[in-house]
Amino acid sequence: MKRNLFKAVCLALVAILFLASLTGCGSTGTTDSSDKKEADPRKGVLKVAMGLGEEEWKVMKENVFPEFEKKYGVKVEPIQMEAGDTVKKLEAMHQAGQMDIDLITQDNMQLAQLVDKGLVEDLTSYKDMIPDAVIPSLIPVGEFNGKLYFMPYRPNVEIAFYNEKKFNEYGLKPPTNWDELLQVAKTFKEKEGIGKVVVKMNLGPDSTCHMFDFIRSAGGDPTVLNDEGSIRAFTFLKEIYPYLSPESKKADWNTPNQYLATESAYLVQNWPFTSVVVVKDGGKKEIKAYHGWAGPVKESHVLGGEVIGIPKGAPNKEMAVKFMEFLMSKEVQEILTSKLGWPSMRTDAYGKVEEWQKPYFEAVSEALKHAEPRPNLTYWADVDKAINGALREIVLEGKEVKPTLDKYHEMIEKAKQAAGGK
Repeated sequence: MKRNLFKAVCLALVAILFLASLTGCGSTGTTDSSDKKEADPRKGVLKVAMGLGEEEWKVMKENVFPEFEKKYGVKVEPIQMEAGDTVKKLEAMHQAGQMDIDLITQDNMQLAQLVDKGLVEDLTSYKDMIPDAVIPSLIPVGEFNGKLYFMPYRPNVEIAFYNEKKFNEYGLKPPTNWDELLQVAKTFKEKEGIGKVVVKMNLGPDSTCHMFDFIRSAGGDPTVLNDEGSIRAFTFLKEIYPYLSPESKKADWNTPNQYLATESAYLVQNWPFTSVVVVKDGGKKEIKAYHGWAGPVKESHVLGGEVIGIPKGAPNKEMAVKFMEFLMSKEVQEILTSKLGWPSMRTDAYGKVEEWQKPYFEAVSEALKHAEPRPNLTYWADVDKAINGALREIVLEGKEVKPTLDKYHEMIEKAKQAAGGK
């Protein structure tokens, strides 16, 4: 009896194991596939690379990302990536066939190599996604050879900040042209024994930006550098230099805030965030702003800022496109404007600007009317080097204008030929 019962139990166990093995074989593909999908570390993650400061990341993480994550059920993973490193990092991922970034925001002055090296997606088919309220001049910045590779996102332009109290003390008005600028610089130097007007001459990207403004305002082309307008610009800079603040040689995108706050400068052109740092946070309500001054031919300001791009081979391209549209929305643009003091790519996104901010954004809006993008050139580093070389020799060292500009013109021409004119 016991032997029969034992035999029955054994047969039952064999049958169960057999059925289990069949079930396992029939579902192996489905189970493995599901397991792989669950194990995919990129599932539900959108990797976004931006070059931001601590306060800017704070606003993104607290006020921008959460709404998108809630709407699409995705986690936005922020990656700090400086504009100057973007090409190198994307190129390495692209060559390895392991693109790990879904969306980038990039300095609009450093786009050419991304397109030339095939590192970003052609976004032409998404052009209708650009809001009607966008500032029209921002769209061509992202176009190369008739195709759209970058979407507008964050325009930027320098405006002139000045100490109203000090101007009133000496009966001065903010200069509107070069003659008035020179007179203001001379007056401050005479009255205070030291220059109080800053022109960026740090021999880096910041001074390049200011040189662009001066050259174009005189009708010149900074990528030619020895034309009539360039000669006129450097001649004027050489004339005004003795009356400028010594801080000019150290002035970058950030130090003017300190100069204005400590009154080591009474007039300087800088990016709009200065109003938040100096006026709002620093309490220097006497620091006012306007769009700036014109040259002999026109008023011109370099159009700075950032654009949106999607790396070639982005793992989550579809979600990246949705996030791209989200960043251009009125809701997000209003957040970036009101909380960070960023100029908006949209003309309808200033409704939530605080009262104190309005005069500064009026200055920005006026400056944007005279803004011109810097040309996107693969040999930009050579242009940058030439402009600052000319600035150093002519203005800081006192060398002759025309022969020096001729020398640096040749440097640019050789770089242009080597790059095939791109």
